[in-house]
Amino acid sequence: GPLEPNIIFNTDSYKPSHHLQRPKGTTRAFYFHESRGGAFDETVFFGLQAELKRYFAGPVVTQDKIDEADELFAAHFQNPNIFNRAGWQLLLDDLGGYLPLEIRAIPEGTVMPVKNALFTTVNTDPRFEWLPGYLETPLVRNWYPTTVASQGRVMRADILRYLEETGTPEDIDFKLHDFGARGSTSLEAAGIGGAAHLVHFKGSDTLEALRVLRRYYHERMAGFSIPAAEHSTITPWGRKGEVEGLRNLLTVFPTGLVAGISDSYDIFECCRNIWGGALREQVLNREGVTIIRPDSGDPVMVLLEVLKILGERFGLTENGKGYKVINPKVRIIQGDGIDRFSDVVILEALKRADWSADNLGFGSGGGLLQKLDRDTMKFAMKCSAVEIDGVWHDVYKDPVTDPGKRSKKGLLALRRDEAGYRTDRVERFADLDRDNLLAPVFRNGQVLVDQTFADIRARALLAA
Repeated sequence: GPLEPNIIFNTDSYKPSHHLQRPKGTTRAFYFHESRGGAFDETVFFGLQAELKRYFAGPVVTQDKIDEADELFAAHFQNPNIFNRAGWQLLLDDLGGYLPLEIRAIPEGTVMPVKNALFTTVNTDPRFEWLPGYLETPLVRNWYPTTVASQGRVMRADILRYLEETGTPEDIDFKLHDFGARGSTSLEAAGIGGAAHLVHFKGSDTLEALRVLRRYYHERMAGFSIPAAEHSTITPWGRKGEVEGLRNLLTVFPTGLVAGISDSYDIFECCRNIWGGALREQVLNREGVTIIRPDSGDPVMVLLEVLKILGERFGLTENGKGYKVINPKVRIIQGDGIDRFSDVVILEALKRADWSADNLGFGSGGGLLQKLDRDTMKFAMKCSAVEIDGVWHDVYKDPVTDPGKRSKKGLLALRRDEAGYRTDRVERFADLDRDNLLAPVFRNGQVLVDQTFADIRARALLAA
């Protein structure tokens, strides 16, 4: 059967030995998670709620899971004494398998400068000081949806800028479509990464993202798509039959948006003689828009030539901003080679040739969900305080070889004032309960905050 999640293995191999390593008398450990900088100036926090509901909520420790860990760790470490069997057994016997943790976080969708705490975690029971550090590994994976959402904010802003200069800004929601499912490392990654993309856009072919948002964020339908051809549905008609394959596409989908792959052989000939020739009347008479998809070659060169041909074949107008727009019955989607850099290069080239951004939508796969890693935004979760014999002590690192890795000290909270967001020591807050923006989202096995995706989208958009 399927490999069921076991919280005891949702960590790194060096963590199970840590319960033996801290000073005697340690009763609590406090951690915080932040982006230390990197590619973007701002984080868009997203995805923790799904992680907590999926892996942390409810009784997550069972006798079977403890026994499995005991056996596997003994073989893995070739030492039967590393595994903290007594600690996990106590968690099961005394706490019913519920995790004695408190996690505080900012609301998801919050846009905030990097180098601030997104969430903090501390154990609620003094017998489990080892637990917050043990579960750093799954919690730090929040780097992924938060990085995708942070990148999405930048790509939305970039595309929107060109729409404002050359076209119709109201169309922004559907200008960047997620084609990332097949390029993701797993179904789970596609789901949470695709959900993060949908914070800023409404077009997606990643179906698992829709299920994630239904299950964990109360969103009935977050993203939309259309019927579209791929090479394997057009090339079986043969080179001479390409026109029939594309005609069939328009015939079986007589209304609405439909996308036709057009570079099976010669994209320029296809635009000139098939779309703009044999099928021209059908395209113009359809109740809907035909979207032409190039999928190879240098995007700038190909798009400029395709626009020129389609403008000649279908006609074009100049909009109120002085840019050319092809007949609204025809649009283009560029789904090859798109990432957070190439979209701007393409839009700039089109603008310089007096083409409106309205003519074009983007699809992105690897560049959207996979061309990033934990170092893109330098994410890290660090211990900043421990309680020993009832007294809290600062914990930090300050490597002489890399000042950028110096970590924050003390018990931390997050405030917002005239100067903006600031992560600060709790003792510097006059009224911590009122002013700390990090609110409890998880305590002792219960998810305390249940945010809707609609609210998260509104929050992210508010800061645009």
